[in-house]
Amino acid sequence: MLKIDGNFKNKHILSVEQFSKSDIKLLFTETDSMKKLVVTKGGNNKLQHRIMTALFYEPSSRTFSSYIAAMERLGGGIIPIHGIENSSVKKGETLEDTVRVFSSYSDIIVIRHPETGLVARAAKSSQVPVINAGDGAGEHPTQALLDLYTISSHFSLHKEVTITMVGDLKYGRTIHSLSKLLSLFSKVNIIYVSPATLKVPKKILDYIKETKISFNEITDFNEAISQADVLYMTRIQKERFRNIASYNKVKNSYILNIKRLEKAKKKMIIMHPLPRINEITPGVDDDPRAVYFTESVANGMYLRMALLKLALTK
Repeated sequence: MLKIDGNFKNKHILSVEQFSKSDIKLLFTETDSMKKLVVTKGGNNKLQHRIMTALFYEPSSRTFSSYIAAMERLGGGIIPIHGIENSSVKKGETLEDTVRVFSSYSDIIVIRHPETGLVARAAKSSQVPVINAGDGAGEHPTQALLDLYTISSHFSLHKEVTITMVGDLKYGRTIHSLSKLLSLFSKVNIIYVSPATLKVPKKILDYIKETKISFNEITDFNEAISQADVLYMTRIQKERFRNIASYNKVKNSYILNIKRLEKAKKKMIIMHPLPRINEITPGVDDDPRAVYFTESVANGMYLRMALLKLALTK
């Protein structure tokens, strides 16, 4: 897997492990430019005559639409394939063969797939850059990058900051990717809060241990809220459970409501990768510290615009 090393052009984006702090700075600077572009002009034609294929084999509304909006705001074209039933995979075609075909039609391919590691495997068959839009319980690089962008707009990552991650930490690919990114910043402290059956995988903990950043695993939600500069809530992912009984045992483990927020810092932010089920009550949405609708969604489009531009033009 190639490191970015200051040059995004024609490189697959499969894991946050490809990024250094200087790569992140470059991407975020371009993201700032895309935000300004959209706010002032709505977009441009920088990617005119470029085609992006979006192959999504798992349900998605935000990420799928975000990539489409990003490409269209830069003047590019789209080949949208949403759902296995709308592709030749239903006939038995492998993802590798599908990628071979669509890399002949397009300049870049964005893939979401339910099987961990399959996007990286399929990328080996592509003639054009492939972006991982989520591979099972593996990674979700652009979600983690947009989350880091949102965090960095509120807190300096070069000063002490506590990021509290709550919910499904076992299957939550956004948690896995964001943890790896945060481990680049030595003054970050991570607090993990989850049911015993949904703890952070050992391989993720081993990864961040090597970087020597501070982290802790606890179960006391109220304690975690009081310490958080960033409270990162996630849903319990029903689709990852093999039986409904196991899901029902943990689905209501951690629910953030207005009462619980009384224990939170005045200058903190509440984040969520979405979709939200019941882990944040609707009353919290109006709290000025809640940024999952007001900032994160738009930041995702700006960052993906930046990534597409860097991958295809520089």
